[in-house]
Amino acid sequence: MLKTNLRRAIDPRHAKTFDTTQLRDEFLIENLWSDDEVCLTYSQYDRMIVGGATPKTGPLTIDGVDQTGTPSWLDRREAVLVNLGTDGTVEAAGETYAMGRCDMLYLGMGTGAVTVSGPDAHFYIISAPAHRAIPARLVTIDDAAQVPLGDRDTSNERVIYQFVHPAVMESCQIVMGMTKLGKGSVWNTMPAHYHERRSEAYLYLDLDEGQNIVHLMGEPDETRHLIVRNEQAVLSPPWSIHSGAGTSSYAFIWAMAGDNVDYTDVEMVAMEDMR
Repeated sequence: MLKTNLRRAIDPRHAKTFDTTQLRDEFLIENLWSDDEVCLTYSQYDRMIVGGATPKTGPLTIDGVDQTGTPSWLDRREAVLVNLGTDGTVEAAGETYAMGRCDMLYLGMGTGAVTVSGPDAHFYIISAPAHRAIPARLVTIDDAAQVPLGDRDTSNERVIYQFVHPAVMESCQIVMGMTKLGKGSVWNTMPAHYHERRSEAYLYLDLDEGQNIVHLMGEPDETRHLIVRNEQAVLSPPWSIHSGAGTSSYAFIWAMAGDNVDYTDVEMVAMEDMR
């Protein structure tokens, strides 16, 4: 079963007037997972789709998605699927891919219907418009480029794993990977930044039950926060910072789409300029 919903773009002057409920309704995706369902959120930020598929008792197929306006969802799009469970399978364009935990599968424009299966698997889904077909590729964590950053003294020691990234493979506009924090570190993406030419989605994972992420968003001088729980996602507009701190250890998957695939094309925010 397929469920979809639409999130419209919000002007920052409007966003700063929101209360907690309004912020959560517009920028937090709380319900990605439902047994035997595909749950997709279509965002007007760079036309990104963020979703989850949980094939608990049998395979699930993703094909037509009304919001794309095309017969099949990848007719004019690319996608990345991430297995957040164990022992999952994806069938696409006549090929079958066996996926372990946190493996990422890139599927190019024109792939057609995609079928996911595995009672112990659940798949995080990112999709964005594409301008040409690029071959499918399965990227494991061993294939990913690794970039150590931060320091234990500033509580932000971490390793960035670049999966769908120019250092590893080609894509049209999706840039995607995972960040794992070091022991005792809680801050991600601090000092903060934003990127006017790309939007982003964060999915927090490996967070223990009963623990939370305090995710910071908004313009640098008009910051707001969202309380986020395990395997929930946040939509980050181009005008917004995206940063956070956890009450315990965690990791997160980041995905960007927009005008370029330059991971370093960001506007840094000085610590003294944050409000």
